[in-house]
Amino acid sequence: MTIFLILAPYGVYTALMFMTSATTAVFAGSTICLATIAIDLMRGRSVKVLAAGSAILFAGIGLFLLLSPTLSALGVKLSVDIGIFAISLGSMLARRPFTLQYAIESVPAETAAMPGFLTANYIITAAWTLAALLMMAANIVLLYFPGLPVWSGLAVAFAARNSAIYFTKWYPEYRQIKYGAPDGALPDAQ
Repeated sequence: MTIFLILAPYGVYTALMFMTSATTAVFAGSTICLATIAIDLMRGRSVKVLAAGSAILFAGIGLFLLLSPTLSALGVKLSVDIGIFAISLGSMLARRPFTLQYAIESVPAETAAMPGFLTANYIITAAWTLAALLMMAANIVLLYFPGLPVWSGLAVAFAARNSAIYFTKWYPEYRQIKYGAPDGALPDAQ
């Protein structure tokens, strides 16, 4: 459920990019980010950097499109990918990998205090940062080689995102086996 809520804004944005205008797609993405923030607040959880940053990113791109609708659909996709990359990398540079907020809320406090817990979150956030970088690269290639089929960029995005999801689920289990962490020591990516 957690992964679904995290990825819902991006899934809706991506689907709407094929069915409606880029402006509608990014504002819908921003609205869903705000809804996920509201859900977290109603459950007594913190506002997540990824959700808040993405809401601002989507809304900012939407406002830009309203004021100057010169950005192509591919330009919008590249802008979103750059923004997600910046949020992800920025969270690591600020020494608060964005996955840490989700992880802390899903494990006991003793587990979150374990030395390897922060390292694991850096590694998982790095996987998502790499996925965003690959999606950016695919869009840049499509921008400079417009003759390439659109599905090639979608294939890279699909593979990068799904690899990051798989890694997010696999890595805590791997650490638990390798380092003998007790059950529940690392977050269970649902």
